[in-house]
Formats: sequence, C-alpha cells, structure tokens
Amino acid sequence: MSKVASSTAAADGDLESKSEQKQQRGIQSVEVGARLLQALASARRPIGLSDLGAAANMPSAQAFTYLVSLGRMGLVKRDPISGDYEPGPLALRLGLLRLEQTAAYRAAMPQVRALAQQVGYSVAVCMPGPKGPTIVRYEHAGLPLHVNLHIGTVMALQTTSTGRVFCAYASAEERKILLAGQQGGDLSIQASQAEQIAFESRLAEIRKRGMERSINTPSPGISSLCAPVCDRNGQLCLALTIIGASGSIDVKWNGVVAIPLERTAKAISAALAVNT
Repeated sequence: MSKVASSTAAADGDLESKSEQKQQRGIQSVEVGARLLQALASARRPIGLSDLGAAANMPSAQAFTYLVSLGRMGLVKRDPISGDYEPGPLALRLGLLRLEQTAAYRAAMPQVRALAQQVGYSVAVCMPGPKGPTIVRYEHAGLPLHVNLHIGTVMALQTTSTGRVFCAYASAEERKILLAGQQGGDLSIQASQAEQIAFESRLAEIRKRGMERSINTPSPGISSLCAPVCDRNGQLCLALTIIGASGSIDVKWNGVVAIPLERTAKAISAALAVNT
C-alpha cells in the first residue's frame, strides 16, 4: 500500500472513530448521579444533602432520590447521626483497585511481603487518600495486635508515625488542607505558634532522618516505625509502617527493625526511579 493510501486509510479510520464516539449514547440518569459523586469527591469530607445538591447543581429533593440509589449500590453512605454523606464501601473498593494499578503499589508488594517475614511484624502500606494517609495493604506477621487497623483505615496526621511522615513530605498548603480535613473541615482551627514551631521542627527531623516512630501512641501498648517511599522527584508515593507490641518491637533508629525498613523503602524508591 502506498504512503498516500495509508494516510487516507488512517484518516478514514479516525473519522469513523470520531463518528462512532459521537453516535454513542449513554444513560443520562447515570451521568446526573455521577455529578453527585464528583461533588462528594471534591468536598473531601462528609457533606450534607443541601450542600451536596448545590455543589452538583441540582435541587435537594432531586439529589436525595439519586443518593438513595447510590446508597443502595454502596457508592455513598449516610451517617445516621449527622445525616452527612460520604463515600460508601463500593467506592472504597473501586478506589483501592485504582491504587493497586499504580507503579508504586506494584513495586512495593513483593518487598513488603519479604519485609514482614524478615522482621516478624505486620507492615501497613499507606497511600494518599482524601482524608489522609490510608491503608491500602496490611501484611500480617507475628502475633495478632489489639488494634483496629485494616484496609481503608485513615491514619491520624499528628499522632501516628505514618501521619507525620505524610505531613513531612507534603507542602505547607497540602498539610493545612489535610489537617483541616481531619478536624471536620474547619480551616480556622489553628495550633499555637509554639505548637506549630515544634511540629515543623519534628517534620524537618523526619525528612533528615528518613524515618519516624511512635511509642505507645496513639494506642497504648503499640509502637511503630514508618519510612517514606518517594519517586525520582522526591514526591511521596506511599509509606511503609511496621507495627508491633511495645516492649517487643525494636524502635531504635539503627535497630533490627529500622535497618531493613529503611533498606526496603530505598529499594522501592530506586525501582520507581528506574521504571517511571
């Protein structure tokens, strides 16, 4: 086939493709319902019916009927006390499925399993979520812990080693939004100047050390070590947190848990630098 004929055929193919896309018909009610999901995602916090309807540009009565159906499917759920809406269990599963396709997650999984077996403690993999660092994988090892951690758990930003690692690698504006999200969306809540200075100093230490720890907080009897995994540009992709019973787990910076944790985090970061 000549170059001219090939070009003509390619052009005809493009026209057919565009024509096919133009003729495709969707379900309008699905697209209307998706506006509510988009509004909920943009809010980044539980939101009431009237605000959600306004954000989706539809009357509250109409929004309510769509939310009933979305709730039945598990895409949203309604808090029985506040009446606010938030993402439902199906939305969480879809979000986790999307996260599992990322390069960072795929690179981390074999390493995380090996790390848990090596140290003998459970390892949580956390990635950025709308409410803060969210567990997307929990590799069990060692004795069961009396702590409620599972896939979908959002880690507190200030009281957990994982949360402080995320804060350390976020910009000041991102950190402000994340903290406000865990404070009910109130951006006016401010720590004292001394508290802010102390927190910023701790975040600087985390960046310098490349690791953070929590001892008996936020759960008494539970301690942890957390290390960041960053891409070639230094952006945080995920965090690895080793969790164990206080008194059993070695939380020294150069201990038998910290050293393999640091090695694993750096290995995953190096793999990302090569493959992305």
